[in-house]
Amino acid sequence: MTDLVLYIGNRRYSSWSLRPYLVLAASGLGFETKVIVLDQPDTASSIRAVNPAGRVPVLHHGALVVHDSLAICEYVAELSPEAGLWPSDRAARARARSAAAEMHSSFGALRRDMPQDLMARHTDGTGHTAEALADAARVQALWRELLAVSGGPFLFGGFTIADAMFAPVVGRFVSYGVKVEDDVRAYADAVWALPTFAQWRDLAAGEAPLPDHR
Repeated sequence: MTDLVLYIGNRRYSSWSLRPYLVLAASGLGFETKVIVLDQPDTASSIRAVNPAGRVPVLHHGALVVHDSLAICEYVAELSPEAGLWPSDRAARARARSAAAEMHSSFGALRRDMPQDLMARHTDGTGHTAEALADAARVQALWRELLAVSGGPFLFGGFTIADAMFAPVVGRFVSYGVKVEDDVRAYADAVWALPTFAQWRDLAAGEAPLPDHR
């Protein structure tokens, strides 16, 4: 029995839940994952029972409750410093935190017009608004800039929280058929191929769809 419990929404739809899950999976720490199904009559009350802020994901560590994806990732990095979840170099670490924070606070059109649905495969241009595609271009420009310094395969060489923050964007690009430029394709492929991301998608495939969820 572990005292680290991550409460998440449906894997198929909850991009914010995916991020700390990938970080916990990379941390080497034992943890348990519990799903609160979204869009149900008791969803709000079930979430508030574990997080007074009324949102998932939320991490319980014994009596401590940590909510918000980035805050959870930061906490896990402190619990497991040997996992290298932030770059060891101070300048690189600052860039990684800046990239993670930009993902956390920006790209509203991409989220709005291409909501996460890991099982969807749109080929008709769904979600391809000018604003969302501008967000997608900025994401790829940021990847390009960071990979030019690190050399890959991930944004800072090895897997970090910054990559976890962008993993749902890779999923959106796949689901909505967004063109990924050749110079960052290997990075997107590396994130998509993460065994822990693949396992998450396998579990998402077994979930019941929520027809009205966005």
